[in-house]
Amino acid sequence: MTQALRDPKTVRRRHDREIVSLAVPAFGALVAEPLFVIVDSAIVGHLGTPQLAGLGVAAALLMTAVSVFVFLAYATTAAVARRVGAGDLASAIRQGMDGIWLALLLGVAVVAVTLPAAPWLIDIFGASDTAAPYAITYLRISSLGIPAMLIVLAATGVLRGLQDTRTPLYVAIGGFAANAALNVGLVYGAGLGIAGSAWGTVIAQCGMAVAYLIVVVRGARKHGASLRPDTAGIRASAQAGAPLLVRTLSLRAVLLIATAVAARLGDAEIAAHQIVLSLWSLMAFALDAIAIAGQAIIGRYLGAGDADGARQVCRRMVQWGIASGVVLGLLIVAARPLFLPLFTGDSVVHDTLLPVLLVVALSQPIAGVVFVLDGVLMGAGDGRYLAGAMLVTLAVFAPVALLVPTLGGGLTALWWAMTLMMAVRMLTLWHRTRSGRWIVTGASR
Repeated sequence: MTQALRDPKTVRRRHDREIVSLAVPAFGALVAEPLFVIVDSAIVGHLGTPQLAGLGVAAALLMTAVSVFVFLAYATTAAVARRVGAGDLASAIRQGMDGIWLALLLGVAVVAVTLPAAPWLIDIFGASDTAAPYAITYLRISSLGIPAMLIVLAATGVLRGLQDTRTPLYVAIGGFAANAALNVGLVYGAGLGIAGSAWGTVIAQCGMAVAYLIVVVRGARKHGASLRPDTAGIRASAQAGAPLLVRTLSLRAVLLIATAVAARLGDAEIAAHQIVLSLWSLMAFALDAIAIAGQAIIGRYLGAGDADGARQVCRRMVQWGIASGVVLGLLIVAARPLFLPLFTGDSVVHDTLLPVLLVVALSQPIAGVVFVLDGVLMGAGDGRYLAGAMLVTLAVFAPVALLVPTLGGGLTALWWAMTLMMAVRMLTLWHRTRSGRWIVTGASR
């Protein structure tokens, strides 16, 4: 290696180019996904309030079901990236196919449960008598698209592991456009109402799954990888994803506890909380894009046996996380006069929001480090530690959050508890990365 290639500035620039080339398209794809629900809501909203309420309940159930299985993308990215780093593209794609087969099996199982249980699930979520029939209709039809949605998650992980985040962006844009056109045509043109919206979404999701499968199958044929289901490989994918499932469920528990506490504080507080949570989620998309780049790059370096390269890119990505968090925090503070009126004109909600937004802004650099290190450890296949760390975080957060209504402080105190949650996550992840125990080189962990 020449002196120029070893120069720290040259190394940083190379890492920066890798991070940007993966993170920017990943951000676009991440943002495109929630637009599906927004488009459905805008179209169905003109049918009437009961239909929109039914969509809201059903969509919440569907999004929860899909988010639980996000490990299909994360675990597949890490496994595929390692084999890419080792120079074995055939095994990389074979590993990805195991994840896709697992996604199909899980999707079929979820559909088998959801179809008969739809009325019960809608009732648990407290849908009104007028909204419940629409919610059941939408949930039953849309659940047919869950296998496609899970295949999309797994296939996205395959392409990310192959260091390709552009194709998922193009597929997401195409899926969004198809979903919008199909919804308009089926809801109003065909007169199918909320059922038309559900069928439009299912068709768009199936189209996205087919697009991904075409890309993966072409890669498999090019490199001589088998497409047949392999029981041992599917089982290994499930075992690798299980710790990440625990991590995801723990994180969902944190968000559910926070929402439940906010609801106990009062109407203005829960309204403000929902606004802040929406903004917090939007910021998370930006930071998660860097984490996705980390998963792909770290996995590749470790697969290639380059432990020093993995350490260097980890340090650089932490710097990116901090800088991104600072920028996002400043944007929240600077833009709050512009976006607050978009959500509500209630002065009480505005007054409740202002101090909370400052807390969220201050916590963004911490969030930047958390997302980056989360991605680094996922890329390293360190799922067991991530699961344990998230359980510890939940154990710390839950009692603190639940004491907020008793001790006082309102919504601001609750979001300080959320900041504590992120700080605990940062400390546990920082401890792991500093220890170096996550650095396990080779084509598999």
